[in-house]
Amino acid sequence: MNLDLLRLINKELEDGKSGVLCTVVRAGGSTPRDLGACMWVRCDGSTEGTVGGGPTEKIVTEKALEMIKEGGQEPVLHEAILREKESEGQSVCGGEATILLEPLGFESEIVIFGAGHVGRALARLAAATGYRTVVWDDREEYANPERIPWGRIIACPLQKAFDEGLISLDRRSYVVVVTRGHVLDEEVVRKMEGHLVAYLGVIGSRKKIASLRGRLIESGVKEEFLDGIYQPIGLPIGAETPEEIAVSVLAEIIAVRRGAEIHTLRAAYSEEIVQGRKQS
Repeated sequence: MNLDLLRLINKELEDGKSGVLCTVVRAGGSTPRDLGACMWVRCDGSTEGTVGGGPTEKIVTEKALEMIKEGGQEPVLHEAILREKESEGQSVCGGEATILLEPLGFESEIVIFGAGHVGRALARLAAATGYRTVVWDDREEYANPERIPWGRIIACPLQKAFDEGLISLDRRSYVVVVTRGHVLDEEVVRKMEGHLVAYLGVIGSRKKIASLRGRLIESGVKEEFLDGIYQPIGLPIGAETPEEIAVSVLAEIIAVRRGAEIHTLRAAYSEEIVQGRKQS
């Protein structure tokens, strides 16, 4: 096992990146690499390490990229036959190998914009329930590993976080907007337009939500996008404290992820906005 490669992979996972770890878990006869040889396949197709080169490595890389594209999270075994006749002349080593392909870094994640009391409480609960957790704030005194030791912490201007790829979002991302103020909440929501995420929720009262929505529409944000936002955020359990609000938000995210009947769960809002719309 290549320890330097494993350290590199661990660093990339800590930075929020993902890929497929390919490891030779069985080797028989004459093979180009021994048991434990490994290769890291990134989402952009670049690789580190090797499982033997040649056609076998090409096939394994293609399989890894296919897994990434399809969003598969379960490990896959690839049987490589390295005998000339059985590989139609592509391999002449004479042996065979089994290579384990493990997707890493593709777990569902909760991305929290805002490291205040609610953001901190939610980060703690999210990490405890097995979600990858990312917390952003432009205030380093709030967004730091000492104050929030759960997950990856980003402290920088919002524009920099997006421009430099410090925050990457996809269909496995559950995004929660709980920043320190209405103006920054609005800025975050505007940045979110065009990103396909699993969930987007914004904290705030009905009055704040209506005001935020109006300003965003005036600035050119599409109503269709705004209609997809969960607001008020969280299930209606009468939450008051930061910890209670965090429970309600996490419960809603779990319900969305697991395919629960979200409109029924939110029915207590009655004529209030449900996922950006009034109930029909």
